Amino acid sequence: DLAAVELLDALAEEVAPFVAASATGRDTYDGRHTRRTGALIARCPSARRLVADPLVLDVVGRFLDRASTFQIHLTQLITLGPGETAQKPHRDQMAFDNFDFPVDYHVQCNTMWALTDFTVDNGATHLFPGSSRLDDHSGLALDEARAEMRRGSVLLYDGKVLHGGGANRTTEARQGVNITYAVGWVRQEENQYLACPPEIARDLDDDLLRLMGYRQGAFALGYVGDQTDPLAALRGRADKVATVGEYAEGSANYRGFVAELDGD
Repeated sequence: DLAAVELLDALAEEVAPFVAASATGRDTYDGRHTRRTGALIARCPSARRLVADPLVLDVVGRFLDRASTFQIHLTQLITLGPGETAQKPHRDQMAFDNFDFPVDYHVQCNTMWALTDFTVDNGATHLFPGSSRLDDHSGLALDEARAEMRRGSVLLYDGKVLHGGGANRTTEARQGVNITYAVGWVRQEENQYLACPPEIARDLDDDLLRLMGYRQGAFALGYVGDQTDPLAALRGRADKVATVGEYAEGSANYRGFVAELDGD
């Protein structure tokens, strides 16, 4: 019950024409009765409040605290239609070319906001708690859980956990807003700079733009031209990105390197 009813109603109205224009999935993994509608920051002003929800951002920041920064990875409304079958369990971090991240390093933190009620019958997300630290065979042997939740509630889950959409055995669509965050040094699943073009992005507030990736993702990552800060470039300024010393002041990941420089 984290999101207000008024916000959900506004979002449902804003996104409806885009959902109607979205094609269903091309295979059973995407869901042949499922529509995936992205670019929510540009298309739906109400979605921006979910993206920047302070409680969620606090949790994400604590969970991904081994990285210098985190960013939006994707925004997507998933409309799971009647007749949809259960999705193959998977780990979302497979998007990174199936890279074998260390067990104790989390590269992303995901949210699923219930735009409609999530029930077992309409396809509530199924998960295998504890599978984040196990191989697929051992993870799938764990007890399965279902994310049943009322409209306006949010599920948080990491990129390593085995999960998937459920089967929809009802006559109504199940809708969930999937907003995912990732550490600042990886490529985003949804390209935020094209999904939300500059003419729209310039009217957004700085904090949201930083979440979208208009900031240093880590030292020496993400600058424009002659080491210009990306947010400054969008605003028509020429501010430089932080030096390694300045960056180390806010990130423990670079303090040792700076200390060695000072020692020299």
